[in-house]
Amino acid sequence: MQKKLMIGNAAVAEGLKDAGCRLVSSYPGTPSTEITEHASKLNDPNLYCEWAPNEKVAVETAAGAAIAGARAFAAQKHVGLNVAADPLYTMSYIGVNGGLVIAVADDPGMHSSQNEQDSRHHARASKTLMLEPADSQECYDFTKLAFSLSESFDTPVLLRLTTRIAHSTSLVETKEDEKPAVKEYEKNIAKNVMMPAMAIKRHVFVEERFDKETEWADTCEINKVEMNDTKIGVIAAGITYQYAKEALGDKASYLKLGCVYPLPVKLIKDFASKVETLYVLEQLDPFIEEHCKALGVKVIGKEKFTKLGEYSQTMIKEKILGEKNEILSTDIDVPGRPPVLCAGCPHRGLYSALKQLDVFVSGDIGCYTLGALAPLQMMDTTICMGASVSSLHGRNKVRPDESKKSVCVIGDSTFIHSGITGLINIAYNQTNSKVIILDNSITGMTGHQQNPTTGKRINGDPTTAVDLESLCKAVGINRVIVVDPYDIPATKKAIEEELSVDAPSVIISRRPCALLKEVKHNPPFTVETDKCVGCKACLKIGCPAISIKDKKSQIDFTQCVGCGMCTPYCKFDAIKEGK
Repeated sequence: MQKKLMIGNAAVAEGLKDAGCRLVSSYPGTPSTEITEHASKLNDPNLYCEWAPNEKVAVETAAGAAIAGARAFAAQKHVGLNVAADPLYTMSYIGVNGGLVIAVADDPGMHSSQNEQDSRHHARASKTLMLEPADSQECYDFTKLAFSLSESFDTPVLLRLTTRIAHSTSLVETKEDEKPAVKEYEKNIAKNVMMPAMAIKRHVFVEERFDKETEWADTCEINKVEMNDTKIGVIAAGITYQYAKEALGDKASYLKLGCVYPLPVKLIKDFASKVETLYVLEQLDPFIEEHCKALGVKVIGKEKFTKLGEYSQTMIKEKILGEKNEILSTDIDVPGRPPVLCAGCPHRGLYSALKQLDVFVSGDIGCYTLGALAPLQMMDTTICMGASVSSLHGRNKVRPDESKKSVCVIGDSTFIHSGITGLINIAYNQTNSKVIILDNSITGMTGHQQNPTTGKRINGDPTTAVDLESLCKAVGINRVIVVDPYDIPATKKAIEEELSVDAPSVIISRRPCALLKEVKHNPPFTVETDKCVGCKACLKIGCPAISIKDKKSQIDFTQCVGCGMCTPYCKFDAIKEGK
């Protein structure tokens, strides 16, 4: 046994190792990314880790390993579980051989996400058992428990995290138990082949399993009652339990839920009978609240608490006790700091070229989505991973006259994730669509993870790299060109030429992310103040290294990477290369 301070994601990874997990396959997505990153660094020869092209592939890979008899795991963020829903729902019917645990990290408050989805609905819809830890110790313990439950109930198990649990730190006591061996595989068509005749029978099993899981939820140790003052009762799970404890202390009694699907029945009714006023505290949707009301239990929930964003200790205390915390305030007007593309980001050059061409831009998910913000503002739509390609095709089918003023942008990792099929659709169903792949040699938004285009695996070992040019040509795109976005005039000219041609094409904007360690930068640029007239044209590129002081431009040498993308904007030759 040993004790360490860990973020929740690292604790999950430690739980994987100590539970005898043999395979981890994931796609990076904040706030889940660190689970797989940490697991890959544990130096356990029996724990294989990989980045998959997307979440569907990751869950299918883990499912294959579980059917083969090994304990297996996949992680993703909430919108990633949408991509993996297809295998999840059917694996609920098939069940497991070795344990199968699937982590999903929700993002209340949308710190790094395009929606505020509540993944508990996936558990209910797929009829899959779901656990929700409330601190790093429970992240560790519940991960190990999830494998045991998976094998005992013959089911995949969902482990739900939220941003605050995934990224907050608390003390964890780890313990290596005896790790189970890989189970023997026995051919079983009736169980593992989900044709209609077999699936009908497995659905019976799923419903019977659900009843057994509900009985377990009523008596399990992770659903526990803490009796204090009985005037107020609180039902909560995960981080909202921690907030409630801090806000209310001994002024309330608590039913802390560690299993959030299936939810207990007898336990809730019994707890409700012991308190005068019962609150359900849960971020996002009234998932637990609706269950309680369906049982005939009177609770106060969303009529008092919002469905939007995150809760806080202050909010809970004020809503339930009517007490406001004293908050230190200041009269200092602190300016906002919206996220921006980094200094030297190659995407800035590409967007600058597009802005000069004044085109419609179908956007996608990645750090390049920041191109939608001022001053570039070169993104018209963003839906989900890969949608930029498919939605551009749809737009050009109904607005063919505007196809020569429309493009889509998609990152290299996102293109591999779910852009290829959209490109096939463009080639197959023939639209005059221009697809721009922003190849920055890494998965940038989630913190520089490798992907199938980089030529490296999760541990840095060399591997086969997808040749984007060959791939695009192989699916039927005859026009494929490569541009350097640091050269804005040349990039603009190349895009302009492609827009003039009545045929689908792919433009690969290729330049490594400026933050990659192996990238060598030029000396920072400087401004000759005697030449600068203060016209502020250099600000149009939106580089955070450029600012105005005393009506003159200045370049922060600590941020500038010497990319030179700002120089075409200065008509007075005031921006000079560094020495």
